Amino acid sequence: MKQYEIKTKFIFEGVFRVNAENCEEARKNIEQDCGLVMGGNIHTTLNDEDVDWNFDTHPEKKIVAVKQIKKGKF
Repeated sequence: MKQYEIKTKFIFEGVFRVNAENCEEARKNIEQDCGLVMGGNIHTTLNDEDVDWNFDTHPEKKIVAVKQIKKGKF
C-alpha cells in the first residue's frame, strides 16, 4: 500500500468586535490578545466589555497538497 501526505487547512471564519481608539489599536488587540487552540475555544485576554466574537463552529476544510511519500505502513 502507498502512503500519502495530505497538507490540509481548516479555516474558521468569523468576526471580532472590539472597542479601540483607532483601527490600528483594534487590529493589534486582536492579533495579540485573541486566538484559538485545537480542542479548545476561541479565547482572549481582553476584557469582556471590550471584545465580542461570532465564529462558525465548523471549519471549512481545504486540501492544499497531496504527495506520495513512501510505500508501506506508518
